[in-house]
Amino acid sequence: MTTIEARNVDRDTVLPGWRWPNFTPHEMASKGDESLVLSEDAMDALERAREALGEPFLILSAYRDPLHNARVGGAPLSRHKAGDAFDIALRNHRKMKLYETCKAAGFRGFGFYRTFLHIDMGQKRSWGSWV
Repeated sequence: MTTIEARNVDRDTVLPGWRWPNFTPHEMASKGDESLVLSEDAMDALERAREALGEPFLILSAYRDPLHNARVGGAPLSRHKAGDAFDIALRNHRKMKLYETCKAAGFRGFGFYRTFLHIDMGQKRSWGSWV
């Protein structure tokens, strides 16, 4: 797995080789220390899902530095810390269509929450419910 790493990623940060036009480095960076660690495979899958759905994604959480992950109550082995997990706001999306599109794009881990869908490239698993 190839990763991208950066520090101090603010709104004006431009990273050489950034190839995901629907997302910015800033929205993928940790909301804690503004660092960035991302799996290129996960970003490719996220871009495929976005293109297939044809609707914008509001990314609530992507990479989390370890301290920020702990502060927000993230799991100690959270895929967010590995840079291959994203939380997508459900607002303006049909839940099942979003889920099915992300699954078809290659995501394997899914967390179903009231206001967002968690997706990741970890082992095949799911938790939570929209029922």
